[in-house]
Amino acid sequence: MTKQLIDIIEERHSVRKYDLNFKISKEEIEEMLKEATLAPSSSNLQAWRFIIFQDQQAKKELREIANKQEQVETASAVIAVLGDKEMYKSVEKVYGSAHEAGLMDEANMKRLIESTNNTYPKASEEIRKNIATFDAGLVSMQLMLIAKARGYDTVPMGGFDKVKFAEKYHVPERFFPIVLISLGKAAAPAFQTTRLPIADVILEYI
Repeated sequence: MTKQLIDIIEERHSVRKYDLNFKISKEEIEEMLKEATLAPSSSNLQAWRFIIFQDQQAKKELREIANKQEQVETASAVIAVLGDKEMYKSVEKVYGSAHEAGLMDEANMKRLIESTNNTYPKASEEIRKNIATFDAGLVSMQLMLIAKARGYDTVPMGGFDKVKFAEKYHVPERFFPIVLISLGKAAAPAFQTTRLPIADVILEYI
């Protein structure tokens, strides 16, 4: 781990007070998401999807189903991270692109596609949602560190009405909302926290 990455990790804190007048462009948000999606994912199926809120009225309406949290309305953008519980349906595009890029031969591509199609559809919805939720956590953390490296602030929010969210934004049945991430420039210092001693969280060495 480089010193620069350590600095970013140590400086990142959840910010809930944002400069309402500060704006981040759509182009830069897409750049950050492109970098964030380099995060690892189960079988490389990339079971994450995003809905980006930038319009002020849209953020105001979102705030109503996000427990009226101020940062939803005042941040430059809110990124909703959704999981794809039918991630296996992307398998041909995922491995096909790897084959086209010269990263795997045709035989290996076909083997991985067949293996995925034989495994994931047979897994329960609960298992597939757990996989997608785990992947969403990876891409979300990566996004927040990337944002901090660019000088921006974030806060992840799981406290919102996911049923109302899916209904209001007509989320297809295949996808389900997991977390909202406010993105912008802090208008007040983040609330500082501490962590348990490492000796308390390492259960044992084996």
